[in-house]
Amino acid sequence: MTRFDAIVIGGGINGLAAATTLARKGKSVCLVEARNTLGGMATYAIGNGPPLANLLHNLSPAVLASMGVDPSAIKTRRLRTAVLGDAPVIVDGAAARMADGTPHPDSERFAGLVDRLTSYGALLRQLAEAPAPVGAPDTMARLRQLWRLGRFGMSVKRLGKVEMRRFLQLLLSNAYDAVLDELPDGPLTGMLAADAVRGAATGPRSPGTVFNLIYRMGHGGNPELPEGSMTQVFNVLADAAKNAGVTISTGVRVKQITLEDGYVTGVETDDGPLKAPLVLSTQSLPATVRSLGAAHLDIEATRRARHLRARGTVAKVNLQLNGLPELVHLPDPADQYRLLIAPSADYVETAFNPAKYGGMSDTPVIEAVIVQGATGPWLSANVQFAPSNLTGGWTDAAKDTLLKTTLAAFAPYVPGLEPRIESTQVITPSDIETATGTPGGHWHQAEMALDQLLTLRPVPGFERGRVGPAGLYLCGASAHPGGDVMGLAGRNAAFAVLEDLA
Repeated sequence: MTRFDAIVIGGGINGLAAATTLARKGKSVCLVEARNTLGGMATYAIGNGPPLANLLHNLSPAVLASMGVDPSAIKTRRLRTAVLGDAPVIVDGAAARMADGTPHPDSERFAGLVDRLTSYGALLRQLAEAPAPVGAPDTMARLRQLWRLGRFGMSVKRLGKVEMRRFLQLLLSNAYDAVLDELPDGPLTGMLAADAVRGAATGPRSPGTVFNLIYRMGHGGNPELPEGSMTQVFNVLADAAKNAGVTISTGVRVKQITLEDGYVTGVETDDGPLKAPLVLSTQSLPATVRSLGAAHLDIEATRRARHLRARGTVAKVNLQLNGLPELVHLPDPADQYRLLIAPSADYVETAFNPAKYGGMSDTPVIEAVIVQGATGPWLSANVQFAPSNLTGGWTDAAKDTLLKTTLAAFAPYVPGLEPRIESTQVITPSDIETATGTPGGHWHQAEMALDQLLTLRPVPGFERGRVGPAGLYLCGASAHPGGDVMGLAGRNAAFAVLEDLA
């Protein structure tokens, strides 16, 4: 077949979600992926190293339901978080304890804060699990939109006057103040501050960062390690897509989105043309505009697309080991934890400071897990803050500095690590951009800031993922509601398409 109802560009979580949701509604869909494997950024790996994404933080149950996937088919193992330090703290959901099993002195206040933030996140999830609440195409779609907004408003009102005021005040504040208003600075506030800015080019004092923390906690927020590998997760999702009737073409690059009389007609690929009146792109907004041609957008839309903020600050440092490392003061093996170096909220903010000016932090925030590879365990670390626009560029010397900085950060907590290292990999944001096309190597394709969220995502004028000519939609991480391995951006785009068709 070369003619379909819809073509989806990109085989990551959002592309699969969009394609499968449309196919299960009776549409003929072709998914086109440039790489030979599915999974997008989540499964990108160098050689036999681990993929960029090791944890399933927030795979949405709503997405699995739309794809017809039994949640039990996704096998994961929940990890506890160990915040490393002189007296490491172990966190499991809302429970915080010391390494010897005794409750953390602030465990009750921490549990109360986590429960409150999670309940606020559940409210925001109502907005995340539907197309952006603006620009519905007809009367029935507008009524559904108003009903969603009304339900959200009533949910907020049911909090009560005092709690509702607290929710609205907190929503636009920063994570630093939000957590330090409740807890003394230390490992617990460090963990919350780090999770609030994970993948972002912001520090915890930046306005709106508490929104990101609430957003993540509302979708689950607990670190889940896939059993086997991230690739096995995507094998399950790919099977669901095929069962729904999606035609999947891997190793095929889209060269151009084709138009006729202002309407989308399909795509031109390396293997020839594919025809469809609908094209959904998981590519970033700038990449989608390039595939379309800026001449097909008005000047203001092109200007906004060019000024989209997407500066990646997370590098990946993978250490292949000849055995599990030993952890200071922790009772269980290293593969039972998400290891976090973020001893305080002040530490996280200080780590961000050099990145503001194109510098690399010499005291980075690090999130690491042990993953099993074909030849043994890897310590796979997300190292933040290492900006894509590093002064002087990401030379071999800069990569070597990042590796040494990472090893120095682990040294007090993981003694004897270096003798266990068999090989290393350093993957910078620039490497991620080159390999995947994601601007700045940014996890979410666009900064998760207040002016780039909800109806403003990725930029004003692209409501509900519509881009320029009729029939073209964004469905990747730069679309509402954003990134993480959730799949909601793809699902929402598919629902927006179906409402437009109706």
